[in-house]
Amino acid sequence: MSWQTYVDENLLNTGKVKKAAIFSVDGSLWATSTNFNIGGAEVQKLVAAFTDSGDIATNGLYLEGTRFVFLKKPEDHVIYARHGANGVTCVKTNKAVLVGYYDEGIQAGDCNGVVENLANYLISTNYVSFKTFSCNIS
Repeated sequence: MSWQTYVDENLLNTGKVKKAAIFSVDGSLWATSTNFNIGGAEVQKLVAAFTDSGDIATNGLYLEGTRFVFLKKPEDHVIYARHGANGVTCVKTNKAVLVGYYDEGIQAGDCNGVVENLANYLISTNYVSFKTFSCNIS
């Protein structure tokens, strides 16, 4: 299955994710929805936040030029952020970063579940796994 298929079928087609992208941990774009324009410095800052979330906790997380308020990092590999009624769920494995964006009308928990479940599926296939720990995301 291609990375684009994961974005289209496993994230967008659920109706629980409005926009989505999958990047390598070095910031290279693997797949994205056609209306999600993130990359470069924004992705590098996101990847760095998995190691040290201090900067985004203070200054916010910028995606598509919009400032998202950092909500929490419940695990070392998950970041939640919000901008008004919109928000993002970001999950990092040792090789990939998955980003799911939700807007008004989509519950944050629904988006969280879809993105985290896809990360768990990818881990179960032994293609991507958590780098320094193991956990069960529900």
